[in-house]
Amino acid sequence: MKSKKLSEVIIKTFKSNGFVLSEPDVLLDSDYIIERSGEKFRNSMLTFDREDGKTMCLRPDLTVASCISFLQKKTSSKIYYSGQAYRRSGGKGTNFINDQLGIEILGSKNLIKDDFKVISTILNSAKKIKMKKIKIKVSDIGLFKSLINALEMPERWKLRLIRHFWRPDYFEDLLKRLEKNTDIDAVTYDADKKRFYEMKKFDQNKVIAGRSISEILKRFDKKIKDPRSFADGKKIVKIIKAFLKINCKLSKLDDELLNFAKKNKLKINIFKNFKSIQNLKKLNLDVNFVTNFGRDVEYYTGIVFEVFSGTKEIASGGRYDDLLKSLGAKKSTPAVGAAINLKNIWKI
Repeated sequence: MKSKKLSEVIIKTFKSNGFVLSEPDVLLDSDYIIERSGEKFRNSMLTFDREDGKTMCLRPDLTVASCISFLQKKTSSKIYYSGQAYRRSGGKGTNFINDQLGIEILGSKNLIKDDFKVISTILNSAKKIKMKKIKIKVSDIGLFKSLINALEMPERWKLRLIRHFWRPDYFEDLLKRLEKNTDIDAVTYDADKKRFYEMKKFDQNKVIAGRSISEILKRFDKKIKDPRSFADGKKIVKIIKAFLKINCKLSKLDDELLNFAKKNKLKINIFKNFKSIQNLKKLNLDVNFVTNFGRDVEYYTGIVFEVFSGTKEIASGGRYDDLLKSLGAKKSTPAVGAAINLKNIWKI
């Protein structure tokens, strides 16, 4: 099946499932994206300066571009897109251009239903274009957050570990520091405290790296009041590392999480909010759950997944309930989406 025909079949499947075409802008304000979406795209964006001095970029991500379009143009909340994302990469032989077909449910009303709708629509698309040996890898960022919040450690450490979970190398460094009970040095702490009082004078609604100044101050206020001594770092790190080793078939997940909670003397209900994952049992497919997966995208907050045909990854997606707020929405707006990597499909 030729590439154009493949795309037409996928788009027809999207339409039949109620998704409406959205055409997000190709050119975006790079400062706006960096300021509101964090550091994820800073080093990968393809940018240029306009005559008026404003720095623009080619859209590095179609989910972010679609969310911006949704907020600015008030497009349909159940959309599909067909287009290209442009991103610089350090890997040899990596293309700047990624051809994608994707779907998003923005303002998701029923989280469990909509998570399943996105995944099942992607799977139906794969079946329509005759993909074989389809299997899925899933995780849930929310389960990691539930674990961290259930552990007895200073609030500042909880904030750090959750915030930097998407940066595996830095996260590992944090675990080493936590294991040795090595906190920030006194000079850094005093400098941050001084900065805290300076920021109190700023506009509290101004957004920096996806967070308003008032939110940043609330976080830092918790750190200032947090006790500085902490002696159970080694024990906590052991629990976190054990959690990140969980890798099992979906059918075994309930028992795995229950046994993990009991072994580590945690409340057995700390993982109660993973119904979207459990709901995937209805797919009757090869579904594998991996806790240490889905960490490469900063804005994911819940379920994350990849769809494979054999060993080739053909689609990925997840839930991102905080992204629309970071991009300018007045409040957190539940959202979930996924994109098919067309180039990988063309190679199969």
